[in-house]
Amino acid sequence: MAESYDISSDKTLYTFHLRKGVTWQDGQPFTANDVLFTINLITDPTYKSPLRANWQGVTAKVVDNYTITFKLQNPYVGFPNNLTFGILPQHLWDSVTSDNFPLNSLNLQPVGTGPYKYSSMQKDSDGNIISYSLVANPNYFGGKPYISKITFDFYSDENSMLDAFNRKEITGISSLSPENVSNIKPIRSTNVYQFSIPRYFAVFLNQTKSIPLANDEVRQALALATDRTEIINKVLDGYGQPVYAPILSGMLGYDPNIGKTNVDIAKANQLLDSHGWTKGSDGFRGKDGTALEINLVTTDWPELEQTAELLKEQWAKIGVKVNITTASVSDIQQNYIRPREYDALLFGQVLGADPDPYSFWDSSQSKDPGLNLSLFGNSTTDQLIESGRTEFDPNKRAEIYKNFQNQLTQAIPAVFLYSPTYIYPVGKSVQGIDATNIVSPNWRFADINKWYIATKRVWK
Repeated sequence: MAESYDISSDKTLYTFHLRKGVTWQDGQPFTANDVLFTINLITDPTYKSPLRANWQGVTAKVVDNYTITFKLQNPYVGFPNNLTFGILPQHLWDSVTSDNFPLNSLNLQPVGTGPYKYSSMQKDSDGNIISYSLVANPNYFGGKPYISKITFDFYSDENSMLDAFNRKEITGISSLSPENVSNIKPIRSTNVYQFSIPRYFAVFLNQTKSIPLANDEVRQALALATDRTEIINKVLDGYGQPVYAPILSGMLGYDPNIGKTNVDIAKANQLLDSHGWTKGSDGFRGKDGTALEINLVTTDWPELEQTAELLKEQWAKIGVKVNITTASVSDIQQNYIRPREYDALLFGQVLGADPDPYSFWDSSQSKDPGLNLSLFGNSTTDQLIESGRTEFDPNKRAEIYKNFQNQLTQAIPAVFLYSPTYIYPVGKSVQGIDATNIVSPNWRFADINKWYIATKRVWK
């Protein structure tokens, strides 16, 4: 919605210039007042927006219908990334109270400014949506889309969805697990797009709950015994990249050599031997009456269950006993993550477009609702994180983040594993999909107004 923006010399005032002539899908004009209205809802605690934390200490002000300013208390280089939220039409939502907000019909029949607008939906006898249709918006400011109608069908499981795709009842699949790629029957008429998304999975080590994990040599040995290639090949069928540090490929500050370790079982065993962790008759180690035993918690997703089992096998080779506990995501969040009740947690973290590691690695985020799952941090790493947030020179900022990652990976607060590839199968009849790296799955539709159905000339 913005054509351009300016930043003041002290980096605390942003002035955004909005597109003119943009209309909502009901014909009403889009203005800066809609933006301010949406931000006011986000910052109002009664609406319980998950984006509220991004707007603490920020003041928004409308200058005119097409200009809005944001005043920050302190410079923050990642602030523009906070401006990717969806905007609500004030003239439709203004009278809706916070209590009625989640139940309003506009949630299912929204009015936006995008290339497609709501058309219809179908529900089953239990009220679940099974089909949702959109039609092209002829007044879209970027030009009317080429494809006139798009329908989303919803399935109870992936196998049902794949079966519908194989029967050519649907043209694309939102995402597909790696093991099912080989089960695509019309493979010659299918483009299997592979996107990199900034997310990774790791084993977060809670040194405050586990005596063995509080020992440096134990964490070092675990890192040496972790075979990421085996995990990627067996769990993801090769659809993934190994991860050794929290800033991923393609992001500012990425360095493929930071934290990288080669699998070395002999060295890991030698390291534990030299520090007095001796093997018993069962093959597992102990020291001074403390068993080298780790309770590993993860979700009941098949991918993570398989990963946990492989880690158990790999770490057993160096005499580490692993007990696996699986639970639903909600159970994990409520009973393990919030109180930080785990020795080790196999879990994922989804990053944004900006590499700022504050939410995941600053020591202030070690307690709920923070996301520092390893309870990691010290004055040095916290200062580096803070410096990275206020450094606007990309080269200097990259060096700060490399320094931060070196500090972190030397401490081994987590064993980083992999970043899975996002697999998106679409029939070859659909052309114009040009996305490569996307921030989140829904971004695959960023250029959907340019998609088109393959055509050919015919005699009439």
